[in-house]
Amino acid sequence: MTAGTTLAHGTTTAEHELAALQREHGRPLFALLLRLCDGDRQRAEDLVQETLVRAWQHPEALRADDFDSVRPWLLTVGRRLAIDARRARQARPPEVGDAILENARVCADHAERSAAMLDVREAVKTLTPEHREVLVLVYFQGASVAEAAETLGIPPGTVKSRAYYALRALRRVLPGYAADLR
Repeated sequence: MTAGTTLAHGTTTAEHELAALQREHGRPLFALLLRLCDGDRQRAEDLVQETLVRAWQHPEALRADDFDSVRPWLLTVGRRLAIDARRARQARPPEVGDAILENARVCADHAERSAAMLDVREAVKTLTPEHREVLVLVYFQGASVAEAAETLGIPPGTVKSRAYYALRALRRVLPGYAADLR
C-alpha cells in the first residue's frame, strides 16, 4: 500500500485502498476515539488520520490472512495513539488560550512593589515625629482612631487631623503615588 500503481486519473491504488478503509471503518474508529478524547472532535479527527497513516505505513498488517477484518487492528492502533496523546498532554503543562490570558488578573511585579515600599519608607521618614507615629499606628499597624488616641494619650480628633496632614505631606513627597494615598 505504500507505493501503489498509478491509475488513469492520477491516483494510486494505495490511495484507493486508504479511502476504502476510511469509508468502511472510519465511523467506528472515530466514535471510539471521540470517547477516548472526552468529546474533543478535533483531537479525535487527528487521531483517525494518524491511525490511517499508520495503516498506510504498514500495509503488511492490513493484508494478513490471520483475521477476517482489519477493524480490530485499526481500533487497537487508534486506542494506543489516544493513550499516547493523553500521556503526552499530561506530561506538559496545560495550554492556555488567549481568551483566558485576556481575562487573567494582572499581578504586580515584586520588584515594583519592593521599590514602592522603599519609596514610602523614605517618605514617612520626612514627616514630623507626631505625624509619623499616628500614621504608623493607624495605617501600618491597623489601629482604630480610638486605639491610636489611647496609645498616644491624645484626643481622637487630634489623631484624625494628624493622619490627614500626614497623608497630605506624603502626597507632596510622593507625587507618583497620589492616587494610592486617597
